[in-house]
Amino acid sequence: MALMIGAECMACGICIEECPNNAILESTPVYVIDPDLCTECVGAFDEPQCVRVCPLEVIIPNPDYAESHEQLLEKEKRLLGSRDPDQ
Repeated sequence: MALMIGAECMACGICIEECPNNAILESTPVYVIDPDLCTECVGAFDEPQCVRVCPLEVIIPNPDYAESHEQLLEKEKRLLGSRDPDQ
């Protein structure tokens, strides 16, 4: 399932730079995670990189976007196929 950022977010921005899929966007009052781009870092890392760096631990599973491990891997493959290889 995609992740989401809780209302307690202090908008420090650390998570934006850590997201390999550029799924985290600035918003008001807290940042948001695009569920179409979030793969929870499955296939790339052992844990979601945004969760790893969040100082407040406010990044949680988004219950509106339930996806299995296999679905997240497939999404990651689709995203990798659509990325510019020079990025």
